[in-house]
Amino acid sequence: MIKSYSAHTLPQQKQSWHTYSVAKTLETLGTNPQSGLDTENAAQRQQHYGRNEIEESAGRSNWEILLDQFTNIMLIMLIVVAIISGILDIVELRNSGTTKSGLPFKDTIAIFSIVILNGLLGYLQETRAEKALAALKKLSSPQVQVIREGKRQEVDAPLLVPGDIILVEAGDTLCADGQIVEGSHLQIRESALTGEAHAVEKNILTQGLQEDTPIGDRVNMVFTGTEVIQGRAKAVVTGTGMDTELGKIAEMLQSVETEETPLQRRMTQLGNVLVTGSLVMVALVVVGGTLKAGWGLLQELIEISLSMAVAVVPEGLPAVITVTLALGTQRMVKRHALIRKLPAVETLGSVNVICSDKTGTLTQNKMVVQEVETLEGNYQVTGTGYEPVGEFICSEAKSSIRCSRFGALEALLFTGVLCNDAHLSQEGNDWNIMGDPTEGSLLALAGKAELQQSVLEKQYARVGEFPFTSERKRMSTICQGSQTGERLPSWQSQGDHQYLLFTKGSPELILERCQYYQQGKRVHPLTEEQKEQVLRGNNGMAKRALRVLGLAYKPLEQIPDATEAEEAEQGLVWLGLVGMMDAPRPEVKAAVAKCRAAGIRPIMITGDHQVTAQAIAQQLGIIQAEDHILGGRELEKLSQPQLEEEVERVSVYARVSPEHKLRIVQALQKRNKFVAMTGDGVNDAPALKQADIGIAMGITGTDVSKEASDMVLLDDNFASIVAATEEGRVVYSNIRHFIKYILGSNVGEVITIAAAPLIGLSGVPLIPLQILWMNLVTDGLPALALAVEPADPHIMERPPSSPQESIFARSLGSYIVRIGIIFSIVTITLMRWAFNDAQQPGHDPESWKTMVFTTLCIAQMGHAIAARSSTRLAIEMNPFSNLYLWAAVIVTTILQLMLVYVAPLRAFFNTRMLTGEQLVICLLFSSLMFVWVEFEKIILRLYRKFKH
Repeated sequence: MIKSYSAHTLPQQKQSWHTYSVAKTLETLGTNPQSGLDTENAAQRQQHYGRNEIEESAGRSNWEILLDQFTNIMLIMLIVVAIISGILDIVELRNSGTTKSGLPFKDTIAIFSIVILNGLLGYLQETRAEKALAALKKLSSPQVQVIREGKRQEVDAPLLVPGDIILVEAGDTLCADGQIVEGSHLQIRESALTGEAHAVEKNILTQGLQEDTPIGDRVNMVFTGTEVIQGRAKAVVTGTGMDTELGKIAEMLQSVETEETPLQRRMTQLGNVLVTGSLVMVALVVVGGTLKAGWGLLQELIEISLSMAVAVVPEGLPAVITVTLALGTQRMVKRHALIRKLPAVETLGSVNVICSDKTGTLTQNKMVVQEVETLEGNYQVTGTGYEPVGEFICSEAKSSIRCSRFGALEALLFTGVLCNDAHLSQEGNDWNIMGDPTEGSLLALAGKAELQQSVLEKQYARVGEFPFTSERKRMSTICQGSQTGERLPSWQSQGDHQYLLFTKGSPELILERCQYYQQGKRVHPLTEEQKEQVLRGNNGMAKRALRVLGLAYKPLEQIPDATEAEEAEQGLVWLGLVGMMDAPRPEVKAAVAKCRAAGIRPIMITGDHQVTAQAIAQQLGIIQAEDHILGGRELEKLSQPQLEEEVERVSVYARVSPEHKLRIVQALQKRNKFVAMTGDGVNDAPALKQADIGIAMGITGTDVSKEASDMVLLDDNFASIVAATEEGRVVYSNIRHFIKYILGSNVGEVITIAAAPLIGLSGVPLIPLQILWMNLVTDGLPALALAVEPADPHIMERPPSSPQESIFARSLGSYIVRIGIIFSIVTITLMRWAFNDAQQPGHDPESWKTMVFTTLCIAQMGHAIAARSSTRLAIEMNPFSNLYLWAAVIVTTILQLMLVYVAPLRAFFNTRMLTGEQLVICLLFSSLMFVWVEFEKIILRLYRKFKH
């Protein structure tokens, strides 16, 4: 009997359905498993609950993103400068009909062009659409089979409502959460939610589960986005749309706010410092000049102030940083890391914690047999993945053995192949499994003993089987004995029967049915003492986090009937135990060690069981045997402040849910950790987005995890994260390198311009257009070359840079100020001499400005060569290690001379032709900059030597 609900009495979706019995769930939802809902009831619920879809919240529009680019304080100042420059041109045009530059609004147009270019660069970086939610939507299948009004019918997935009875079978992707009401051999892969590759067996429970049961252990429930691997079932829908477990993940994704990266924060700080400093100097110049010369020079002082404002802003810096980050992404691709968001390149250099999922990230995501134990001995098995290459090393003899010499071991391998429904295939250099990964591992194991599935299946044709069920916990096949006339294997004597029954399954249940054991070609009675030995071996493997199977066989006179399984599977011959696990990637242990040497703490966060997580973490060196592991149930009971205390001590989290992963990352960030989070499943997406660097797996990763990430590992290799982190450190180091180069010049420009009226010179030494040329070309090209400077070989042997550190940290600020002052002293000295010389009869009275312009530009070339290293002299460095720098210096010098000696350029940039003597003087003064920086290195070296 289906209940009739009014809109306000419809059951709430947000209930702990896994704690309910089937009867209580059906009663609460007012539905019947045989007849389902009627059309009217379904329509009523549809109106109340809404469509079964993931909802997206509105984000910033493209227009909002574009407008946000022009809120940068340096761009605002440039806009103001451009407007004032345009107003001055209008005043000049009205007063005299022309402007000093000859071309009206030249400076205004140039400045606005730079502003627009920088704005567009920022816009292009931010307009990558958030596609994580769109990828989540794809996980819902388009149609589903339901029972409504007692009839089986198909409806569109968005039209499902709580209380609907859905029918699922192998191959389906579920599109709603529900509780199982009927089922047979149902197995579901829930990696989308839990991250674990193995299928989960689902059952009907007469009693509900505990409230705090993790998602991976809710065997009475099915979830949206998961895949049915085997069996069939009938389930009642308990949650749709945003009220599903997948919907909760979508909600968490939308709640995560994107924060500024360290580089973005540092650039904001840089802008604030430069603009504030510029305004202070402008005020000093205007006030000082007015007090000294009166209001008559106000327009000239305003022009000087405009030049100072343009000089203080490193217009080329955003473009240089963007190109540097882009070059970093190219280098990272070569190291199997694809960067999705440019700022992530530099951000990697600050990472001091890597939170990694286990399955597919630290491990191979492939079941691999690690150990085999028979009553004849214990054998460790080498090899990786499903490739049938490896050795059997006898634990007692400490040496490899040939399996054909040992009857029980060879018989065990035969059984693993013949009691098997999987297939092992090779594509190029890759070995893949079609079927269950557990069965696939047995095929790879046999391949290591040169036993091929295709050959054995021809020799021993399958003539019957008793399939695996969750109740039986075992599988048996009946094969006809070898009829090929070939030499029989070492374990099978000539007197063997025509048929053989091969069995594998739960070790305890298989052992109960065994009366004998194999030794060589002989079969002996199995004693209670030997059974105890087998159980001890089974327990030992389980404690080492191995998944254990027992294998046995039995000769048969005839093929048993399908109903005779219980009788046929008695009196078996025990062969041994096989222990397998999703083994660690071989290269990860070294990567973890490298992380620790670099001051980076690796943390495992997994949905797998605690014992498995502990074993893998110990093998990789993430934890020691005595370290505490935090489980999902324990974590659930902790408040956020308590969790923030725990994260300092815990390096492995097991059986956690998506909410837990997000909380862990947030807790680490509260402790001022800079967190990279790796993951491949849908369940990882919120934590990936919350982390400072989200790293998705390229091969096994879902679309959702990739779209939520900043970086994608193309080879799913944890070691590639370490390589990418190294590149991030190199990028940040080079950014600091060219920032000190660019800003040292800018400070020199500002002081030089400010000094002109204060030392009694008339006119502006540098117009805005010339300053833009210096900041974009003569500074920009060498800066780009410095961005590809080779890495320091010891860069991964020191701690990561603090994400909170200022851009001026570690003496960078003092270097910029010091070099700026030296720049200005050299240039002001030249300017004073050149101004006096220009006043001589027959000399061009404006030539002094071109000399100042040329000296500042060419001095930067020497600075670039010296700035490659803070400690080594230029003569000590390999000149061929950065050919880009020499090319940039030569090209920039030629371009600067063209501005002086090519008439059209000279007219456009308001320069004057210099005599040979004037050019030589400019070159001599310019070289002083190189000499000073090299002299500083010698003094610093002597100081350190004396100090030690």
